[in-house]
Amino acid sequence: MAVATAVAAGQKSGVSSADEKFAKSAAIGGMLEVKLGEVAEKNASSKAVKDFGSTMVTDHTKLNDELKALAAKQGITLPAELDSAHQALVDKLSKLSGAAFDKAYITDMVKDHQKDLAEFKAEAAKTKDVELKALVEKGASVIAMHLEHAKAAEANLNK
Repeated sequence: MAVATAVAAGQKSGVSSADEKFAKSAAIGGMLEVKLGEVAEKNASSKAVKDFGSTMVTDHTKLNDELKALAAKQGITLPAELDSAHQALVDKLSKLSGAAFDKAYITDMVKDHQKDLAEFKAEAAKTKDVELKALVEKGASVIAMHLEHAKAAEANLNK
């Protein structure tokens, strides 16, 4: 009840400002993965890239939903849409198609998942919140798997 009361009053339930910052950043990153995955499903020429985009939509929608539920429980307000920098990337990639899209998207996915994995591992190591730690560790596992798939797709595109 105390958590619900704190949330209803708009107060945080002991979440650190670093955890809150991470959650907001992860929410934007997750939304980006879903939006770019949807673009990949439409604009990619390679079946592997289309399939990867579909996986991004499925997996990151699930992670995003879990993050939203935890954030609501913790009294964290997550962004509802992409910031301008991330939207610019969606807009840029949306203008590409075929092989040009495949290469640009997969190259971005490798870089993005490398960065995200490092951020998720760092957050898992420093957060004191047990529920957030569990979600972050789960997310890191999914992101590591995505990174391996993105690297494999990138290698195939560069043959």
